[in-house]
Amino acid sequence: MRYVDEYRSGAEARRFATAIRRMVTRPWSIMEVCGGQTHAIVRFGIDELLPPEVSLLHGPGCPVCVTPIEILDQALTLAGRPEVTFCSYGDMLRVPGSDGDLFTIKAKGGDVRVVYSALDALALARQDPSREVVFLAVGFETTAPAHAMAVYRARADGVANFSLLVSHVLVPPALAAILSAPDGRVDGLLAAGHVCTIMGTDEYERLARDYGVPIVVTGFEPLDLLQGIHMCLHQLEEGRAEVTNQYERAVGPRGNEAARRLLREVFEVVPRRWRGLGELAASGLALRPSFAAFDASLRFGMSAAAAAEPPECISGLVLQGLKKPIDCPAFGTRCTPESPVGATMVSTEGACAAYFRYRPRSARDVG
Repeated sequence: MRYVDEYRSGAEARRFATAIRRMVTRPWSIMEVCGGQTHAIVRFGIDELLPPEVSLLHGPGCPVCVTPIEILDQALTLAGRPEVTFCSYGDMLRVPGSDGDLFTIKAKGGDVRVVYSALDALALARQDPSREVVFLAVGFETTAPAHAMAVYRARADGVANFSLLVSHVLVPPALAAILSAPDGRVDGLLAAGHVCTIMGTDEYERLARDYGVPIVVTGFEPLDLLQGIHMCLHQLEEGRAEVTNQYERAVGPRGNEAARRLLREVFEVVPRRWRGLGELAASGLALRPSFAAFDASLRFGMSAAAAAEPPECISGLVLQGLKKPIDCPAFGTRCTPESPVGATMVSTEGACAAYFRYRPRSARDVG
């Protein structure tokens, strides 16, 4: 296939659905890890093509959604400082912290900028050395190399007024936490193709072996996902638990070696808090001591104070695959994209936002 339309062929999708129905002999639950995959599943009705024996669970692969409130509170504090130009991807501006969001700070006069990359923020720092430019560096292994490059170039070029507020997280430790949870019900995983484009497939071998689950690295178009589901179910029905790669057009076993080298040079692995999962050992990235001058938390003397989710928000349970968005009593009524209670209703990769956008009937029926 060469064109997007070919990956969205209705006839081919129905053929995969028929093959899946003929194959399945018992109930199975498969978790798609990435929020982009979740949006494609809901948008194109992939879950509705599947037989009732196959359940799709939505995972923790939304970078905005898993960023804890403590980091958002630090971001709000930094964005409110008069000497700071605070830069972020657009999705983060509406995510609620303990007291408001970045849009609120901007409305009050804070210098908050939406940028498309950390290099855009670095360019702002170069343009005005009198301003402290802080970039909110969130996301998985996918975005981390670009953020590492920005810091690397800032140090090389002597740009002293640039720093990162880092909240990077790593996918495998989160999957291990979900698979080892006593109330977990994941039989197989669809791994995120873009993460594996950077990191490769090798690091998933241990997960498949230790937890006895098949893991299929999958793309983001409807036929990618249906083929990934078919490959995963084929293993489950045969009693196998291996790592296979549906997304071979983009992913290799070792990923992008240059990006991985840059990550190792700039970042080190640390414990990290996740929304819904709590603190997980060796699940995050922080700037190495040699790049500490570009760590906004250190530069501004900040620490992460404990913060609680709104009591009615079930974002944490949605991110663990334990609940669906429509299980939330606030979904579509008290919680909407314009007035979100939780992060999963904000992000373009959030499960709640996907249901609200593509299944508005569910939003009307709940509450």
